[in-house]
Amino acid sequence: MRTEAQTPRYRGLDAWPPREILEALLERQFSALAAVRAALPAIEAAALAARDRLRGGGRLAYAGAGTSGRLALLDAVELYPTFGWPKERTLVFLAGGERAAFEAVEEAEDDEAAGRAAGSRLGAQDVLVGVSASGRTPFVLGAVEAARERGALTLGVANNPGSPLLQAAEHPVLLDTGPEVIAGSTRLAAGTAQKVALNLFSTLVMTLLGGVYDNLMVGVVPTNEKLRRRAAEIVARIAGVDEEAAERALRRADYEVKTAVLVARGLSPEEARVRLLEAGGRLREALR
Repeated sequence: MRTEAQTPRYRGLDAWPPREILEALLERQFSALAAVRAALPAIEAAALAARDRLRGGGRLAYAGAGTSGRLALLDAVELYPTFGWPKERTLVFLAGGERAAFEAVEEAEDDEAAGRAAGSRLGAQDVLVGVSASGRTPFVLGAVEAARERGALTLGVANNPGSPLLQAAEHPVLLDTGPEVIAGSTRLAAGTAQKVALNLFSTLVMTLLGGVYDNLMVGVVPTNEKLRRRAAEIVARIAGVDEEAAERALRRADYEVKTAVLVARGLSPEEARVRLLEAGGRLREALR
């Protein structure tokens, strides 16, 4: 596997001056970004397909092990506070369970049966993103294969060309990062590429589903003072009112930003929610 290969470029690394080690590590980070750029068409196609499933009420699920699993977990956790994506429509299948979020449970990645059991929880409206640097992780393969058998939309994100995960998923996303500076340490370039690709995928999906208006975070859940100020600024900017009026609208709308924008424009909270429902949650359409 390319991610496990030792390249002559970095031999003798432990004897290099510290600055040169850092330069080498950073060099490979730029290569990771280039790998994501090459995958943009695949990420776009996957996001468009995911949008169509999720519009029908489906769930967005992630499957991974080790570093890849924790990166998937990080992406999933951010969907609710950033975009207001319902917690009950987000699932994370992490090899080794919750314990693996805080410590390495390396043997769990070999449990294909556990992966299949997780993937079998999904159905035809759901989307599963499987992430594995090697593209061979049994837990992730089991989850993707079982989910696809049940009709779920499946994405496979891997860093090795031709790997089984890319063949098993309906939407393969190859992030060809090549050998690592430290051979096999896929928490480095492979992990960076996975994090960026997941950011791009989920942000595009949430934008398409109405979580963004203009370039503003209209799905934000304002659970602290900083976010409440941000919500008021967003409502004021879109509705064309001052921040005091925006705050009043937010209170009437139970701090739902999109609802508050329409309230500030003169609708009741009930009317605003109906308008948004008719617009599929997309504020731009609701404002027409």
